[in-house]
Amino acid sequence: MKALILSGGKGTRLRPFTYTGAKQLVPVANKPILWYGIESIVAAGIHDIGIIISPETGEEVKTKTGNGDRFSANIQYILQSEPLGLAHAVAIAQNFLQDSPFLLFLGDTLLESPLKPLLIKFQQQQLDSLLLLCEVNDPRAFGVAKIDENGKLVQMLEKPKDPPSNLALVGVYFFNTSIHEAIASIHPSARGELEITDAIQYLIDTNKKVEVSMLQGWWLDTGRKDDILSANQIILDDRLTSQISGEVDSISNISGRVQIGIGSKIINSKIRGPVIIGENCYLEHAYIGPYSSISDRVTIIDTEIEHSVILNDTVIIGIHQRIVDSLIGQRVSMKVSPKRPQALRFMLGDDSQLEIM
Repeated sequence: MKALILSGGKGTRLRPFTYTGAKQLVPVANKPILWYGIESIVAAGIHDIGIIISPETGEEVKTKTGNGDRFSANIQYILQSEPLGLAHAVAIAQNFLQDSPFLLFLGDTLLESPLKPLLIKFQQQQLDSLLLLCEVNDPRAFGVAKIDENGKLVQMLEKPKDPPSNLALVGVYFFNTSIHEAIASIHPSARGELEITDAIQYLIDTNKKVEVSMLQGWWLDTGRKDDILSANQIILDDRLTSQISGEVDSISNISGRVQIGIGSKIINSKIRGPVIIGENCYLEHAYIGPYSSISDRVTIIDTEIEHSVILNDTVIIGIHQRIVDSLIGQRVSMKVSPKRPQALRFMLGDDSQLEIM
């Protein structure tokens, strides 16, 4: 059994954040989203993993994620020169997949539930495909499944204007080798892509064994700023444990579950968890409120932050309005004055400089 993770695409919904980096590497609780998927796949017992990368962000994905040693996995990278669809990604990965059944996993997906029970069902029932579904409020943005009165999957549609149900594909697909024939038999959609939903429909139409499972627990499609902040909140709630490895002076106040990395210094500041602060950060006269993640080497002075994600090497000084609901990239420099009564909300890409005078 192998796994194929999609970590290409242009991440247009997260721009300007993704002009300079892969959306799958945006950190949630100071860990790239992609890594949560890899860890979940390895926990299910799958160790041979192919990662589809794009020309724009592939080198960054390779550099940060490595060969898989940190995950007890063997990772190979497969370049998709253009974003021509999920089925196209499977087609160009055939040299890696060979004759193995495989899990197809979207790299910007976060799941609460383990993958092992799905793998067991797929293998024990000797299925051609097993799909994970979830009820959503607006299925028009997803692949949508139509189920008959007996619970049998009868139709798959990609982003339909008039959805036949509210059952969306979550981004977790199990396939055996019959999917390759299906992909070879379909044509690009009106979007110019080879749609995985069309390939699944081919399996259905040729009487292959295609089953569905309903999602248990939460699912987060981290394609927008608010999705990242929601994911950060859930992960901090579910998984954060207190650990203070940095220096905290005697007049600082730490409450709740807080993690502070090695080399970080907290001076005359208040931190109210759940909060994670990375390594070699410097905080002075700062307030860091619940559901905030501060990456490595960040400097925050005379500033209040809450419910936000701040990436590596950013410097925030003298912001006298509280920063909330914000996603701030790497190496950002921020200065704002004078004081205004409103809270401030930002979405800033890497290497931005912001001054409001």
